[in-house]
Amino acid sequence: MRKGFVKEVLSKIKYDPRENEEDYYIIIEHRGAFGNVKKIPVNLIELGHGYFFIEDTQIPYHRILKVVRIDGKVIWEKRQ
Repeated sequence: MRKGFVKEVLSKIKYDPRENEEDYYIIIEHRGAFGNVKKIPVNLIELGHGYFFIEDTQIPYHRILKVVRIDGKVIWEKRQ
């Protein structure tokens, strides 16, 4: 996938009126968390240029491992 594609996926979820951002979450690499991953609801993040924000915390997009719908369907997954 091309660089920046995860941001496009998140933008569609957040700003397309046909989508409900509360139906999605992201899995990020988070050192120190159980399994070194953390689940974050998409409605809690704000999108930036090279980063996304959770409150005052800035996190780079490359930390996102997956974008998942609440029914378990993986919408986007980082290539390994």
